[in-house]
Amino acid sequence: MRSVIAGTGGYLPGRSLTNDELAAEYGLDTSDAWISERTGIRRRHMAAPGETTADMAAAAAREALAQAGAGADEVDAIILATATPDSAFPSTAARVQEKLGIRSGFAFDISAACTGFVYALGVADSMIRAGQCRSALVIGAEAFTRILDWTDRATCVLFGDGAGAMLLRATEDEGQAEPRGLLSTHLHSDGRHGDILQVEGGVVRMAGREVFRHAVSKLASAVDEALAANGLAKSDVQWLVPHQANLRIIDAMGRKLGLPPERVVVTVDRHANTSAASIPLALAEATRDGRVGRGDLVLMEAIGGGLTWGAALARY
Repeated sequence: MRSVIAGTGGYLPGRSLTNDELAAEYGLDTSDAWISERTGIRRRHMAAPGETTADMAAAAAREALAQAGAGADEVDAIILATATPDSAFPSTAARVQEKLGIRSGFAFDISAACTGFVYALGVADSMIRAGQCRSALVIGAEAFTRILDWTDRATCVLFGDGAGAMLLRATEDEGQAEPRGLLSTHLHSDGRHGDILQVEGGVVRMAGREVFRHAVSKLASAVDEALAANGLAKSDVQWLVPHQANLRIIDAMGRKLGLPPERVVVTVDRHANTSAASIPLALAEATRDGRVGRGDLVLMEAIGGGLTWGAALARY
């Protein structure tokens, strides 16, 4: 069995704030130039009052199902990555199951911060390969603006809200030279560095320089691991869909792969860091506008609190 990407979807809240609008609204001593030069971020979306993580996740999932031509009765599993669940329990995934009218299968959340979607892909793929389910909705959804310290200008300007989803379907591996679907996922964590990016006292705390120091080396290692596991070279990769945290990190990874900028999907300028939602949001956009198409080899990678990091390779 192999997991094929049948559909993708994304959702962004209606409210969008530029850097200057954010600074004015929250009285921040910062500017568009300061934020954009260091991060590449120019605006972000913010969930409306009463709009939940499950609401956003369900909207993204509906688009993924529609693109795949699938109904609710086809979904066997919902695996939702989030650092901002609506409650300790029930899981946000179970809330999504109810919103979509799915009456069978199972649903649960995964907590791996910004790497959550890659982790969720790995779990869903393993379950499909093992025959535990035939299809899975894999979702990343975040309401990060609700856990920010708006007096911490170094952190609060970095994040936004949104959701992205992917429907995976089981298909028989017929031994093709270039099989479609998820080729492999590679997951890592190191709890010794947990304190440099965490939620403390209900708000995000981050040692930005320390996170940056770890990011490129750990991501490069995971990417090399994914390519080696599949006997592929960097030149085989057609699209890089990275976690959207910082444009400098994204550019560095693109250069390491030898990819031209137009082959790297970038949304951080418009979405900011949407944590576990950033990769599926970016992939949904690139699929919707026709950049990523059938047969393309796509590399996804992310690093987040934990520290967690990982990479996934898929052929559309």
